[in-house]
Amino acid sequence: MSRPQEAGSAPQDPVPPPPGGVLWSLAGDIRGLLMLPAALTMQVAHPAVGAGVDEHSVFRTDPWGRGERSLRSLQLWVYGGEAAAEEGRRLRRLHRTIQGTDTRGRRYHALTPEYYAWVHATGFPVYRHAARYLYRPFTEAQERRLYAEWLRVGRVLGIHDRDMPGTVEEFWPYYRKVLADELEPTAVVQDLTATDRDVPPPDRGPLPLRLLLRVLWPVILPRFLRIRRFLTIGLMPPEAREAIGLPWTAGQERRLRRLGRVVRVVVPVLPERLRYLPLARAARRARRAAPVMPKPGAPGSSE
Repeated sequence: MSRPQEAGSAPQDPVPPPPGGVLWSLAGDIRGLLMLPAALTMQVAHPAVGAGVDEHSVFRTDPWGRGERSLRSLQLWVYGGEAAAEEGRRLRRLHRTIQGTDTRGRRYHALTPEYYAWVHATGFPVYRHAARYLYRPFTEAQERRLYAEWLRVGRVLGIHDRDMPGTVEEFWPYYRKVLADELEPTAVVQDLTATDRDVPPPDRGPLPLRLLLRVLWPVILPRFLRIRRFLTIGLMPPEAREAIGLPWTAGQERRLRRLGRVVRVVVPVLPERLRYLPLARAARRARRAAPVMPKPGAPGSSE
C-alpha cells in the first residue's frame, strides 16, 4: 500500500514489504537461490516474455553477471527501504526499449501490463510450492500474508493494482488461465532445462576459486546442468511443469523430498553470514540496531 498522500502533494513512493514479514525471512535466505530457476523458467515459458529474453538478454553470454544483477535487484525490492522504489523505476527504464514479435506472431513490449505482471506473478506460486520442501508448508494465514506482501513488491515494480489479482482467491483462476492459454516450451525454457549446453565457468568470487573452477569446469559442468534441471523442474508447481511439458518422475520426487529434509535441518542452524545474502544480512543488522520506540503510554513515553 502506498503512503497516504496529502492534497496537492507529489505522489509517494510505494512501500516495500514490512520488516519481519514473510518475505523478510524468505527473500534473503540462501534457499531462495534454489527457487529462482523455477520462477525464471515459468516466466520465459510465456511466448512474449521468452521472446524478449531470447532476443535482448545476455543470459547465454553472461549468465553469472545476469544472475548477480537479478539477485541484487530482488533483494532491493524487499530490503532496500527507500531504494526499493528507485530500483523499480530503474527496471522499468531498462525495459522500455525491449519489444519485438513473439513465436505466435504477436507484437510484444516488455512493459505490456499482462506480460510484466506475469513475470512478477510467478514468484508467489513458486514460493508456495518450494516451501513445502525447503521450509515447511505455509499456513493459510501465512499464504495470504505472502500474497499481500507480493502485491506490495508489484507496486514497487510499477505494476498497477488493476493488473494483478487482488486476493489469493482471485489469483488462482488468473494463474490457471495463463498456464492453459499461454505457456509453452520456448527456446529459452529449453536452454534453461537442457543438460547439454555450453555454460561458461563462474567469473565472480575470489580469484583462486575462479581459477580452480575454470580448470575443473569440464568435469563440473555436466553435473551442474543436471542439478539445475532437477531443481528447476522439481521446485516448479506441478501444474506449471505440466503446462510447459516438463517431465517429472516418482523417483525424482522422492529424491527431492530427501534433499528437502536435509536442507530443512542444515540451513536453519547455519550462522547468519552463511544463511542470508549480503543485502538481507545488512538489513537484518540495521533492524536489530535500530532503537525501539516506546508505545504511547508505555514506560519512557512522553505521552
